[in-house]
Order: sequence, then C-alpha cells, then structure tokens
Amino acid sequence: MSAGSAAAQAPVGIAPDAYAAELREIVRQAPLLPLESSRILVTPPSVGWEMGMVSWVVSDREGLIYLFQRGDKADPIVVVDRQGQVVRSWGKGLFKTPHGIRLDPDGNVWTTDAKTSIVTKFTPQGKKLLEISVGGVPADCETAFCGTTDVGFGPNGSVFVADGYRNARIVEYTADGRLVREWGGPGTGPGEFQLPHSIVVGEGVVYVADRENGRVQLFDLEGKYLREWPKYGKTFSLALAPGVVWLATQHRNEPNFAPGWLLEVDRRTGNVLGYVNATAVHGMHAGPRGELLIAPGPERKPQLLRSPD
Repeated sequence: MSAGSAAAQAPVGIAPDAYAAELREIVRQAPLLPLESSRILVTPPSVGWEMGMVSWVVSDREGLIYLFQRGDKADPIVVVDRQGQVVRSWGKGLFKTPHGIRLDPDGNVWTTDAKTSIVTKFTPQGKKLLEISVGGVPADCETAFCGTTDVGFGPNGSVFVADGYRNARIVEYTADGRLVREWGGPGTGPGEFQLPHSIVVGEGVVYVADRENGRVQLFDLEGKYLREWPKYGKTFSLALAPGVVWLATQHRNEPNFAPGWLLEVDRRTGNVLGYVNATAVHGMHAGPRGELLIAPGPERKPQLLRSPD
C-alpha cells in the first residue's frame, strides 16, 4: 500500500490494530524530514512567575511567539521573542480552559476557550476587539471540556469555529461576529464528527481534524463535504503551509499524548510527503519562516522545528 492510497475511503469495520498497521506502513514509506528541534525556554519575568501547560502556539511575521497556557501563575497569553524573553502578556481572568490560539491574515489574535465556548479577538497588543459566544453547550460542563477548540479564517474575514468537546459541528461567522451557518453532528459518516479538534482554511477548502474518528475531513466554504483522509490517525492539530497541510497525529487506538508524528500532506493529492517523529503534540503552527512550532501536552516544553542551516 502506498502513502497516496490514504486519500481513499476507509473500509467499513476495520479493526483498530489494522488502522495502526496501515498508519505505520504509510510512515515507513514516507521520508523522514531533517527538521531540527529546539525547546522554547521562557525566561520568567518576575519571582513566582510560572507557566502551566501550553495548549497552543503561534508566531507572527516579526517572529514573536504567542503561547496560550493554562497555569494560574502567569497570564494565559504570553508573547516571547526568539530568545524566550517575555515581550508582553495578557488575559488574566478571561479564560476558564485556554485551548486554541491563531492569528488572522491581519495579525489579530484569536483564542478559543474550551470551557466557556467563547471565541475572542484581540489586537497583537492585547486589546479586546470582539467576543463571540458560540453557544450550544450542554449544561453538564463541570467535569469535562465542553466547547470550542479551534478557529480558522476564510475569504472576506469569515471565521470558522470548530466546536468541539460536547458539540460536533463547525460554525461560520462574519468578520464582525454574525452567525452565517453551521454544519455537522455527532457520528461517523461524511460531515459528522467525534470531537472536531482543529480547523484550517486554505484555497477554498475547510480542513477539519475529526480527532476521535481518526480522520481529517475536507469541505468547501459552504460546508459541503468533499472527501476525507481516513488513515492518518487521531489528529490533534492542523497547520497550513504553501501547498501542504501539516497534521499532528498519533495512532487512533492509543491514549491521548502517545508517541506519534507530524505528517506533511500534499493538499491536492492527500499524499504524505514526509514526517517528523513527535510525541504529545496538542497545538501546532507553521511559521512564516518555514518552521514548525508545536505545543506538546502536559509536562513538556513547546518546541521550534526548523531545517538545518
């Protein structure tokens, strides 16, 4: 089986061990990419300052790195330079469970809160510009994540929200936060989801990491199902780069944050072009300098991956 065959529909009733074997074979046939990894070591700006789990990470055109973290001894949004010095931070008291952070084409900062299902837009300096209460969250949200996971950007400022932990849908808004449409529902069929965990939009295609179904689904800008990539495992995060989509994934039948890979997938064919070994990647970003930024799971430091000089 070639890596290119992974763009086809998954056979019905395939066993979990067979899924794992297929994914291992896809990775085996793909080239290992020569990306060098370095930790993002943040210098504490004051005594008692400490970061918790970094849920997601993104970088801007100037190379500043935005970390979205869950500890209570620092602001949720921490902006650092390439040397790990804190440039600015904000957001204390605004979030219950920080989840995703993205930058729109104008450089504005967007966040998703997995507990409250609130999407917030900020300037790069931290001024709040817009708040969207996505809604639809069940009432029994005391012991589990409940809402939004990620946000992507379409033409004319449109905003696509992956929602999420209790809901199973994609919600589209205008640039000023007006509801346009939603699609999806719980299930395993085309256009159905079990935890849409990440979303990116590029060249008229909406890519959704349907995490617990172990696939990436592709839609047009109006929510019409196009196709899926069903053999690339439990995908936590997506990132766009020219001509490709990066997937942070692992075997679908293993516990969260197990060892896995970053897969570079051709947008047009769905073929795997290469891979990087990775463990416990929760959020990911393809930076403007051709590098990858990854936010691993608990007890791991964010990392910067780049081609050797």
